[in-house]
Amino acid sequence: MPAAATGTLPVPVRADGVQLLGETQGSGYREAPSLVRRADGQTLQLTRLLYLVLEAIDGARGAEEIASHASAGFGRLVSADNVRTLIDSQLLPLGLLRLADGSQPEVRKADPLLGMKFRYTVTDPERTRRITAPFAALFNPLIVVLVTGAFLAACWWVFMVKGLASATHEAFANPGLVLLILAVTVLSAGFHEFGHAAAARRGGATPGAMGTGLYLIWPAFFTDVTDSYRLGRAGRIRTDLGGLYFNAIVAVAIMGIWWATGFDALLLVVTQVLQMVRQLLPLVRFDGYHILADATGVPDLFQRIKPTLLGLLPWRRKDPEAQLLKPWARAVVTAWVLITVPLLLFSLVLMVLSLPRLLGTAWDSGQKQYAMFNSALAGGDILDAAVRILAIAAVALPVVGIFYILFRLGKQLITALWQKTRGKALQRGTSLAVIAAVTAGLAWAWWPGGESYRPVQSYERGTLADATTAIFPPGATTGLREGRAGRTVALWPAGAEKPTREDPQLSMVLVPRGPGTAGATAPAWVFPFDQPAAPEEDGNQSLAVNTTDGSVVYDVAFALVWADDGEDVTTRNEAYAFASCADCAAVAVGFQVVLIVGQTDVIVPENLSAAANYNCVRCLTYALASQLVLTLDGPLSADGMTRLNELWQQIAEYGRTLEDVPLSEIQGRLDAFKVQIMEVIRSDPSATPRGSSGPAPATPGSSPGASTSASPGASPSATPGTPGATPGATPGAPGTAPAPGGTAPTATSTATAPAGTQPTESGGTATAPAPGPTSAAPTATAPPAP
Repeated sequence: MPAAATGTLPVPVRADGVQLLGETQGSGYREAPSLVRRADGQTLQLTRLLYLVLEAIDGARGAEEIASHASAGFGRLVSADNVRTLIDSQLLPLGLLRLADGSQPEVRKADPLLGMKFRYTVTDPERTRRITAPFAALFNPLIVVLVTGAFLAACWWVFMVKGLASATHEAFANPGLVLLILAVTVLSAGFHEFGHAAAARRGGATPGAMGTGLYLIWPAFFTDVTDSYRLGRAGRIRTDLGGLYFNAIVAVAIMGIWWATGFDALLLVVTQVLQMVRQLLPLVRFDGYHILADATGVPDLFQRIKPTLLGLLPWRRKDPEAQLLKPWARAVVTAWVLITVPLLLFSLVLMVLSLPRLLGTAWDSGQKQYAMFNSALAGGDILDAAVRILAIAAVALPVVGIFYILFRLGKQLITALWQKTRGKALQRGTSLAVIAAVTAGLAWAWWPGGESYRPVQSYERGTLADATTAIFPPGATTGLREGRAGRTVALWPAGAEKPTREDPQLSMVLVPRGPGTAGATAPAWVFPFDQPAAPEEDGNQSLAVNTTDGSVVYDVAFALVWADDGEDVTTRNEAYAFASCADCAAVAVGFQVVLIVGQTDVIVPENLSAAANYNCVRCLTYALASQLVLTLDGPLSADGMTRLNELWQQIAEYGRTLEDVPLSEIQGRLDAFKVQIMEVIRSDPSATPRGSSGPAPATPGSSPGASTSASPGASPSATPGTPGATPGATPGAPGTAPAPGGTAPTATSTATAPAGTQPTESGGTATAPAPGPTSAAPTATAPPAP
C-alpha cells in the first residue's frame, strides 16, 4: 500500500522498544483490555482487535496478512482496509509504529497532576533484576507468617507497653542519633521498593528500573513493576503488598538490634507503621491505590472519574463508556470516586486557605533553625549543624511542593479551558471572567494584612474551623473560649512586659460556674446537707453534682498559687462529689500547688475531699483532693519559670482530658506531677540557698478511703481518716513557718461512695454504711523537714 495513504511504511513496523504484555488477567472490564508498553515506559490499554493487529505487525507482513491474522484471533472478518484504518487512526497516533520515513515516532508521555515528577533512574532493569533476585525467597509462606507475627508483636509491645517517650528523648538529645534514624528511615523506604520488585519476581514477572523522584510534595522512590500485569489478580496484589512486607522486615530487624544494643532511639523506626498505614490509603497513587486497582482489575482508576460521574446522571446511565465495567467493579469504582473526589477537592481548598499561615510558620521556623545552625557551627557541633540543615529542607520542601502543585493545576485548567473554547466567543469570555474571579479571590485571601501570615502557635488547636480564620476572621466575642481567640478586659501591672502571641505567658482565667455561666444551669440541690461554700480568693474547689439518671459528671479544678514573703498561707483545696440519681456517677478532682517565696509566719493549708450518695441506685461518687506546698528561698530564675510554665501546661492539658483516664490512675499521675514540680524547684539555684540540696522530696501522702452504701439508695459512710485533721499543714507547731527551702509537704485526700456494695475492710480501718448522709472527713500527711 502506498506510504502516502497510510502515513507509514508499505510494510508497517513496530516502533523500537514496544512490548506486548498481553490481556489483563482478572480484569474488571466486560471486555478485558490488552496492555502494551512503549519504549518511554508508558503503558497503554488496547482493545483486543487493536492488540491483534499490533501483534501481527512484525515488519514482514502486509495489510492482507495482518488482516488474516487478526480475523483468526478475533473470530470475525477483518479486512485489509480495516487494518489500514486502525493503523492510521489508532496505532500511529499512539506512537506504536514507525513513521513513513522509517524514523521513530515522537511520543508525548502522559504527565498526570498526581504522578511522580523529576524521576531519576538509579538502576536499569537488568541491574534491578540481578540485585532483587535473592530477596524473592523472603516470600516463602512460612517466612511471611513468621515476619508478620513478629511485626505485629513488636508494634503492640512498642505502642502499648514500652512507649516512645524515652526513645524520643534519647534521639533528640543527640543529633547524631537523629541522623541515624533518618538514614535508617530512608534505607527502609528504599528497601520498600525492593519488596515490590522481589514480589514481582516471585510471581514470574520481570521488574524494571528503580529510582527516585518527587511525588506530591515529598521525595519518593519508585520501581517499575508494569510487567506484573502479566500475573493474575493474586500475583499483582502480592506485588503491591511487597513493599509494606519489606517495611515490616526492617522493623523486626531494628527490634533485634535494639534488643542487642539497648538504644531506645532505634524504636522510633517502628513508628514507620504510621507510614505503612498512610501507604494503604487509596486516595492517591500509594500502595493502597494499586491494591484497589488490581483487586478490581481496573488499571487506572483516575481515568474512570469522568465517565463514572457522568454515568451517575439519569440521562447518561446508558452511555457506552459508563457500561465498560462489570457491575461489581463499577460499584466499587463508583464508591471510590464518590469518596476520593470530595476529599481531594476538600484538601485542595484547605491547602489554599491555610497557605498564608503555612508560609508564616515556615518562615518563622526556618529563621529559628538557621539561628540554631549558626550556633552549632560556632560551637563546632557538626552533627547538630547537619540536623538543622535537614530541618530547614524539611520546612522548605512542602512549601515548594504546594506552590508547584497549585501552579501545575492552574496551568492545566487554563490550558484546557482555552482549547475547549476555541472559536466560541461567549464561552471563552465566560471562562476568562471565571479565571479573573478566581484570581481576585486568591489575591484577597493571600493579601498580607492582619494575622494572615502569623505563625501557628503551640496553644492553637488547629481544627478545620481554625484554618479559615485567616480568611474569615471570627466576629467579636464577649469572652474567652478554650483554644479559641477572643476578647476580654485585663488589668496589667504598670511597667510590666505584656505577653504577645509569639511570646505568651502563663495566666489564670477565672470562669464563673453555676447559674451565671452562659449556657449552663446548675442542678437543683436535693441533698439533706448544706452545699459547700464557694472557695475564697486563693482557694481551689471542684464540685461535681449529678442528679441526672444515666449520666456521668466530671468537675476538675487545677490551681497554681504563689505566696509572697510575709503573706499568710491559708489556702484550701477541695473536691466534692455528690450524686442523687440512678445508673450515674459524679467525679471531682482538685489539684493545688502552693509555692511560698521567702519567709512567712503562718502556713495552714487545708486539703478536703468528700463523696456522698443520696437516694442513689447503682451510682458512684469519687472525690480526690491533692495538694502540694513548697517553700522557696527566692524567686525562680527565668529558665526555672519557663520549665515550670511548660510543666503546668502539661498538667492543665491532663486536667482537660481527665475524663478519659481510669479513676485508679488519677492519684498516681498527680503524685508524679508533684515530683516533677519539686525537681524543677530543686534544680533551680535561684530558689534554694547555695550548697543546699533544695526542697526535700516529698513522700506523697495519701489516705484513700471508701464510703459505701449497703443497698441502692442508701446513704454513704464517712471516709476513713481523722475527723477534723488539718490537711497539708507543715510539721511543727501550728502557726510556725518552716525552715527556708526545707519542706515539701503534700496532702492527698480521696473519697469514694459507690452504691450497692457491702462494707469492706482495708489496712485495719473498716467502713460501714451509715444511717444518714455524712461527708467524708479529710486526712493529710506531710514529711518532716530535712
